[in-house]
Amino acid sequence: MTGKPIVLVAACALVDPDGRVLIAKRPEGKSMAGLWEFPGGKVEGSELPEDALIRELREELGIDVTQACLAPLTFASHGYDRFHLLMPLYVCRRWKGLPKAREGQELAWVRPNRLRGYEMPPADEPLISHLIDAL
Repeated sequence: MTGKPIVLVAACALVDPDGRVLIAKRPEGKSMAGLWEFPGGKVEGSELPEDALIRELREELGIDVTQACLAPLTFASHGYDRFHLLMPLYVCRRWKGLPKAREGQELAWVRPNRLRGYEMPPADEPLISHLIDAL
């Protein structure tokens, strides 16, 4: 038992018709600024992970996703200094709208086998092999 709070964050691998995955670079001023990550965010209160992801994708990227289009793939469980992160990763191939950076982040569409070329937070790195296998 670590005594650290558990933080639940939902993440999404948006996959375009060419099989590329969208990643976002954390902007200056945020923790882990400059690292690339899968879009998503914290699950608030009694919110379901899928609902949090739908909300976050609308806020961060301006796209609309339905729960039926979110397929759970895997999860990360990682201990940081001040908290323990539990992060389910979903795959989504259908959404409405064009993803646009709405929070100052940089976006990139990347083939799964090239994701390791982007510096990511420690919790995100193990997810790459699952994406390569699934896509």
